[in-house]
Amino acid sequence: MSGIGGPGERILLKDVRPYGEGEPVDVLVAGGVIAEIGSGLTADADEILHADGAVVLPGFVDLHTHLREPGREDAETVETGSAAAALGGYTAVFAMANTDPVADNAVIVEHVWRRGREVGLVDVHPVGAVTAGLRGSELAELGTMARSAAKVRVFSDDGRCVDDPLLMRRALEYTGAFGAVVAQHAEDPRLTVQAQAHEGANAARLGLAGWPAPAEESIVARDCMLAGHTGGRLHVCHVSTSGTAEFLRWWRSQDGATAVSAEVTPHHLLLTDDVLGNYDPVHKVNPPLRADADVHALRRALADGTLDCVATDHAPHAAQDKDCEWSAARPGMLGLQTALGVVLHTMLEPGLLDWRGVARVMSEHPARIAGLADQGRPVAEGEPANLVLVDPETRWTVRGAELASVSANTPFEGMELPGRVMATMLRGRITAHEGKIARAEGER
Repeated sequence: MSGIGGPGERILLKDVRPYGEGEPVDVLVAGGVIAEIGSGLTADADEILHADGAVVLPGFVDLHTHLREPGREDAETVETGSAAAALGGYTAVFAMANTDPVADNAVIVEHVWRRGREVGLVDVHPVGAVTAGLRGSELAELGTMARSAAKVRVFSDDGRCVDDPLLMRRALEYTGAFGAVVAQHAEDPRLTVQAQAHEGANAARLGLAGWPAPAEESIVARDCMLAGHTGGRLHVCHVSTSGTAEFLRWWRSQDGATAVSAEVTPHHLLLTDDVLGNYDPVHKVNPPLRADADVHALRRALADGTLDCVATDHAPHAAQDKDCEWSAARPGMLGLQTALGVVLHTMLEPGLLDWRGVARVMSEHPARIAGLADQGRPVAEGEPANLVLVDPETRWTVRGAELASVSANTPFEGMELPGRVMATMLRGRITAHEGKIARAEGER
């Protein structure tokens, strides 16, 4: 399927509802921007998309995606991950550094960045490693990656914690000099040796070594204080406990507290460790699925702004890495194509967020955290046409084999989710439409 529209073409979106509010209007996209919004527009257009009252939002931005390329193309590639992202309503993703070889230098981050541009379905921003080889012993080439063609502005050893406090301090100081953010995988490894599941009644009953909440909470508290001391920018990855949420709420209430951002994943908003009873490794994830009280605390924290955004932690794995005994399985879950449905189910349907809130946590806040000037922008005339159209009435059933990723390790298999992505638009070109990908043809 060839691309629909392009930088010089005009696309008319008929009968859409920006942020799900008011009566349907028409949106004319021309030159890659929103040219006009009004009722009954009849402008001469190259393409007309009849949306029938669909909700239009700014395209989603994912701060936490594993695209696996280079090195594990048997699990995912930049192309397949970009397709999953576009089908899920995303217009920009941040590709984590735990590839093989590790993205700890300009050569690797530029490779990922260029592959993203070649595919052209979403903006792929590589995340640079904080430490060389993710080994946690010395800083990686942070400045070189920041000055590279990829212009890296997010650094993370995700999958591993920067547990050395002096090294974390130096990373915050150094990245602060060029306005970058350090995204921390908060896990004290001394507290999680051989840990397999949330430390609680279910882990004890199943005979799985427990993963205590303080392993996360202690690192978050330490790093907030380091960020405050250095003036660096800290982003907390995949918050999973009520204690972390409560500490962040307290931290932000303090006079002069530094700006610290935090994300929560869709699976931590929905699933609890009650699903572990059959030892299915599809539910193994890092940090682990927690208790029901944690899930509800995370929802409240996202609703009140304590947690800034939703990030998928999209972690595809080849079949042999999941179809095995629990202890040997790799942690991680797919997330790009199911994130919207989970957020609508857990946050919009119960009234914790409205559609503007969905846009805030899935688009506006992550774009702001990462410093993306052209993403997460309002649905308004003159703004970049990075958009997603959502049919709020349609429900769909998740089937891992039907998702765009190479892998199929979704914890939501067979689950019915609300909200179907009708179309995704990147700079005025429709990249996904009615469940199909529109391939770029030499864009950029």
